[in-house]
Amino acid sequence: MSFSAKPVPELGFNKLTIDGDNTNKPDFRELDLGPGSTLGPGLGSPISPLRVGNGPAVSSSSSSSGSVSGRTGNGIQVGSGTKKSDSGELSVESSPPPTFSGGGSRSLKSGHTRSDSGHPQIFSGGSTATSPPVNVLPAGNICPSGRVLKTGMMANKTSKPDVLGLGTGNYGHGSIMRGGSSSGNITGASGKGETNNVMGTSSSKRLSMDPEDLKRLGNEEYKKGHYLEALSFYDKAIALSPMNAAYHCNRAAALICLKRLTEAVKECEEAIRLDSGYVRAHNRLGSLLISLGQVENARRHLYIPGQQPDPKEVQKLHSVEKHLTKCTDSRRVRDWAGVLRESEAAISSGADSCPQLFACKAEALLKLRKLDDADVCISNVPKFESSSSISCSQVKFFGMLSEAYLLFVHAQIDMSLGRFENAVTCIEKSVHIDPRNVEVAVLLQNIRSLCRSRTRGNDLFKSERFTEACSAYGEGLRLDPSNPILYCNRAACWFKLMHFEKSLDDCNQALLFHPTYTKALLRRAATYSKLERWAESVKDYEVLRRELPNNNDIAESLFHAQVALKKSRGEEVYNMKFGGEVESINNLEQFKAAVASTGASVVLYKTTSDLQCKQISPFLDTLCTRYPSINFLKVDIEESPIIANVENVRIVPTIKIYKKGNRMKEMVCPCKEVLESSVRHYSF
Repeated sequence: MSFSAKPVPELGFNKLTIDGDNTNKPDFRELDLGPGSTLGPGLGSPISPLRVGNGPAVSSSSSSSGSVSGRTGNGIQVGSGTKKSDSGELSVESSPPPTFSGGGSRSLKSGHTRSDSGHPQIFSGGSTATSPPVNVLPAGNICPSGRVLKTGMMANKTSKPDVLGLGTGNYGHGSIMRGGSSSGNITGASGKGETNNVMGTSSSKRLSMDPEDLKRLGNEEYKKGHYLEALSFYDKAIALSPMNAAYHCNRAAALICLKRLTEAVKECEEAIRLDSGYVRAHNRLGSLLISLGQVENARRHLYIPGQQPDPKEVQKLHSVEKHLTKCTDSRRVRDWAGVLRESEAAISSGADSCPQLFACKAEALLKLRKLDDADVCISNVPKFESSSSISCSQVKFFGMLSEAYLLFVHAQIDMSLGRFENAVTCIEKSVHIDPRNVEVAVLLQNIRSLCRSRTRGNDLFKSERFTEACSAYGEGLRLDPSNPILYCNRAACWFKLMHFEKSLDDCNQALLFHPTYTKALLRRAATYSKLERWAESVKDYEVLRRELPNNNDIAESLFHAQVALKKSRGEEVYNMKFGGEVESINNLEQFKAAVASTGASVVLYKTTSDLQCKQISPFLDTLCTRYPSINFLKVDIEESPIIANVENVRIVPTIKIYKKGNRMKEMVCPCKEVLESSVRHYSF
């Protein structure tokens, strides 16, 4: 049996773009498919469903029975969320394709035919590369015998379907072959679900190399939150089709989610270079530049002629720009509290990936004498690779190039923390990046001179030429009057020269700029001791003791300062010796005298045979060394039952803490952590 029919007209496609609602979602832009192009088995899936004119929607998914062809005008709609851009692209929201039935009352345009049997449509996909479209079968369901089943015809069921081999026409996704693999099936006319596989092995190989299929797989991984897997598929698609702007834009979306923002900027710029009217790429780059704090560059991409900008992005742009302007004005007049406030506001307004704003915040904290906070802030600056992209390389902050400003702030913080070598390295790199900036050049000269003064002062101190060392450190302080390292070093010189008041002044200056500077605090505590200002000395040593609980030198210094303080107040010092053992108490009079002292007393009530007492006794010896200001006593209740009766001790081990004869705390069988916590509390 032979058929004759007119060839079905081919459908000339413009660019089809499938975009999501959000800025940072992958695009679904299609390749340009002009007349004569063959829609391969993966090309239809990103643009399902497809509506032609006012006709019913038909699926072009690779899971359906065939591809779609025909002529289209401006009325093509794809899915329920279809929108047409000014550039002529079709923007289609991604959604699952609907199920189609053949019983609709509406008809397709001329050149399209369909059956009313309820099965998926098969349309001619145009000519193949091997033969022209001659002897094309009419559209409709294919019977097992190769006949076309029209409405009302009954097909005979056969056990072995006939095969349409490689012929002159291209039906659906390819020639229909027995035993071949297929992404979709053709349902037989018998109505009992008999299927013939579509697309052979050679077509599968071609499918695996189709960049559109790779993009589709990347989009699926992206929606699942698998950004690395999505990136891998986009990379493969770009390798096959490097001139497709949509692939680069989708790759940028995955990079943004992976926090690889510099690469994302480059990909957006490449997409725009390939397609200057690509609205999605412009919007994505504009949003990305706002988060990087580059408001001027962002504005150029958000405001595109003929396009309405995203109101949310515009609002974010204006907010960030307002706070950046105020931050710049505050820094110009050295209003560091204002700089801190406005930099934090700009970050919270949307510029949350801007390294320069974090550096600005760190600089403000440094100037506000919060050096530790400044160091933490600069350490948490978002790390991005140096960018050579047009959008990023020449951006300026406070009159200096952005990368130079980051190094400029790093150098200041390193100098204040005594990391002189790091400071020199950072400022030299900053000058190399922005050699014409005056502020950077001045800081370079100051840091170099300060490092020379500090090195000379250290050498003189080692040579015990303390007066000359004081002068050398003073030269450095004239260049940097807020450097705590130089103040502390000069205080050491004054201490050696027995000028304790001058030493105390320099320690106070160092702690003013760096309140948690341990070495300056230790030096001040020692200076207070030399000035016999015992209360201040004990206070500083207690702070150091909390910060460095295992430092035996600080524990001993604290002990002697406490003893001296008690003596200066006229208090009786009883059995106070540093590093002594736990004292054994044998009678009630000795017990009362011991716990009546001004300092705290810790008493362990024990028995010789009890296992828990044997376990806790060595730990009490350790605490005796760690907390020398406390009296540690032990009472064997079997040897001294009178003390046990007076203190109402019935269970061992029991530990009680006394102060001035009054019982402050009682613990029965305490763990080591609870015991030490209580001892630490009463040691200060």
